[in-house]
Order: sequence, then C-alpha cells, then structure tokens
Amino acid sequence: MSLTTPARFSARRRTKLAINRLRERGDVDEAAIDEFLGSNTVPIIEGAHCTFVFRGDADAVHVMHRIVNQPQRVPMKRLGRTSLWWVTIELPEGSRVEYQISTQVGQDTAQFNDPLNPHIAHSPVGSSSVCQASGYETPDWVFHDPDARPGDIHTVELESKALRRRTESRVYLPARYRSSSAYPLLVVHDGDDYLNYAAMKTVLDNLIHRLDMAETIVVFTNPGDRLTEYPNSAAHARHLESELLPHLNERLPLIDRPQARCLMGASFGAVASLSAAYRKRDLAGSLLLQSGSFVFTDIGDDHGGGEAFDPVVKFMNRYRAAPRMVAPRMFMSCGVYEPLIVHNRSMVPVFESTGATVRYVEARDGHSWENWRDRLRDGLSWIFPGPQKYVYE
Repeated sequence: MSLTTPARFSARRRTKLAINRLRERGDVDEAAIDEFLGSNTVPIIEGAHCTFVFRGDADAVHVMHRIVNQPQRVPMKRLGRTSLWWVTIELPEGSRVEYQISTQVGQDTAQFNDPLNPHIAHSPVGSSSVCQASGYETPDWVFHDPDARPGDIHTVELESKALRRRTESRVYLPARYRSSSAYPLLVVHDGDDYLNYAAMKTVLDNLIHRLDMAETIVVFTNPGDRLTEYPNSAAHARHLESELLPHLNERLPLIDRPQARCLMGASFGAVASLSAAYRKRDLAGSLLLQSGSFVFTDIGDDHGGGEAFDPVVKFMNRYRAAPRMVAPRMFMSCGVYEPLIVHNRSMVPVFESTGATVRYVEARDGHSWENWRDRLRDGLSWIFPGPQKYVYE
C-alpha cells in the first residue's frame, strides 16, 4: 500500500481525478468549490485513489489515520488561495480506514471528525470518520432484517467472590428458544461493547435466521477493571469456571460439554479468552479471537506496549516457550493495518503446533469495532455452523 501526495501524480493521472479536473480550471473560486463539493461525496473514491478534502481557514491541515508502517499524519495541500484543502491517498481494494482531520491555526491545534463525511464509526473511546475504499461494502447481515425474528436480551447480575464485585451480563436467547431444547454457549468478553459498537444482536438474529449459525445462547460479559481482569487473571478464569458457568447451567438448557462452549473477545478480550482457556482446560472447546493483543518479546523485555501489557507479555512469552492446546478449534481474525498484525500472524503456527485446528482471516482494516463486526459471520458460522452441520460430542 502506498500513500501518494499530490506531487507524485503524473499528468495522465491528473486528468482522471475529480480534484485534478478542478485544479486545472483557471477560475476556481468559492462558488466553484460549492459546486465541486455538491457533486462529490467525501472522501472521493476513484479506483484505488481516495481524495480527502477539507474546507476552512487554517495554517496547516492533516489527515490522521492509524495504518501501521505508514506516516499517520498526512499533510493536505491548499488549493490556491481558496478555502479547500486536499490530499489523495492510494488504498488497496476493499480497504476500510478510520481517520480524523487535524488543523493548525497559529499555535492552536484541533482534531475532529471529517465534517464532509457522513460515515462515522463509534467506540468506547470516541468516534472517527470512515473511508470506505473501492470494493468495501458493509455486509448485509449487519443491518436489521425485518424477516429475521429477533432474539431476547436479559440482564443477569451475579455476586462474584472471585472478582470481589457484582457482575452484570446480558444473555441472548435465540428467537425460537425452547426450554426443552439444548443449546451451545458463546461467552463474549466486552459484551456491551460488542452489542453497542458491533451490532452483535442484529448479527446473531440474522445469522441464525439465515441458517448460517446454529441457535446459540450467548452471554455478553463485562469487565470491572479491564486492564486487571483481562490479561491472564486467575480470578477471571475462576469466575468463568466456578461462578458464571454453573449459574447459567442451572437456569438455562445448555449443552454442558466443552465442545459446545466458545470463549470470544477482541484485543485484551482475546487475551482474556486465551488465558482463561489455558488456565481451565475444560472451559471451552473453541476460541474466537479478534485482533488479539498477543504481545510478546523474543529477546529482552522491551515490548513497547506500556505497563498495562506487562502481564500479557509475561503470559505470551511463557506460552510461546512451551505451547499446549487450549482449545481444539480456534478462529482468529486481524486487520492488516493494525500493529498487532505481526503478533497475530506469528501465533497461528504456534497454535497449530499444539494440534489445534486454526482458521485465520485478515482484512484491510484496523483495530476497530467495525472490523470485528465485519468478521463475525466468518467466525460464528465456523464455530457454530448451521443446523445439522456439527455435533457437539
């Protein structure tokens, strides 16, 4: 992938891009810019070329993104003496990139979502604008399907001695739930975030309706102190095994076998899933790990992740030195634009060396909830395939 600034375009390419057709006019004024913006959506996608534009008075303007191994402050160029700033970036087919605009006026700087772009992605730490490059499409099973019967969400509160706090989880029951049936169980870390930012209830309703996924009971768990409970916490693993699962088994018709249970999470939540399965061997028969924060060091102790990653690195280094099977089936996904791509790629052969069956997928995306959302069908339909396709023996 390359980030291309205006100076690198050939004359042949200039004639093909909307911004260059505007530049070649000799009468560009604010009225011409009004017309230009009125006839183009922003960013302007033309093949591999994505043109970002900003309108306003500033001394400097940048596009801010998080594509690993690329300059993450991309300077924009002012169009003459007008209020329009622009830069064209080349992105491969199917890319999805979150970004913001940064401006400088004198000594004052500001960073904000692109005011010309209606596509916004949300997360627990804020929102970002989204560039949907050529070939990217939001999967249709992400949107509400009026033909899909909705499942029910119930809140479950539980006093946890292991965690020394009261836990609050959401339990999803599929639309055709019957107490006389028996269901596999999916345990989702950062559960409310998956519901709020990855549309996971809608995804479950659609996948089950379309028979892409078996009818499954899903518990969406939530952490207290996430940086304490998720990176290889004995208390967290004990809570799952000795408190949450028995509580659910007493009240719901679950298939009480490891092969019918899956632990799932993204980022630190993936570490929590892996480490819990490592500590409790019969906890789950499958893991669904998205952009796992599997940070390790081959030499020395400098991992660059900050103090919060110290317990993660200690666990991952120990596991890599003596790997053993944590679950027979493992689904992994990661975005090629995030720094964790190297660590996730490196862990695939390690997990496979234990005899686990690993399915690994990548996307031209970053460390984001919409990336994880877009991979849900790949993972869930493989872990819990539709009716009659998998027996939980």
